[in-house]
Amino acid sequence: MNITIDATKPLKAGAYTFQLLVSDDSENQSRPAQVRVLVIDDKAPTTVIDAPTSVGTGRPLALSGRRSSDIGDNIVDYRWTLISSP
Repeated sequence: MNITIDATKPLKAGAYTFQLLVSDDSENQSRPAQVRVLVIDDKAPTTVIDAPTSVGTGRPLALSGRRSSDIGDNIVDYRWTLISSP
């Protein structure tokens, strides 16, 4: 018998302990066996920028990174940098 974690609903990062007991048809039961599995967040976040394609001079400019995502839902920093200008 196996246990499988659905890839579309991944476990959050952290330490998980699983236990297995096995019984036979005579109702004999094994001693419990345990395993500790460390789930690590090894996937980089996905950056999504929402911005207008043009804006009039003197008008406000709004940039958003709100649709960026992380598999662990744990984005802790949004760092904007202006890398070129006229």
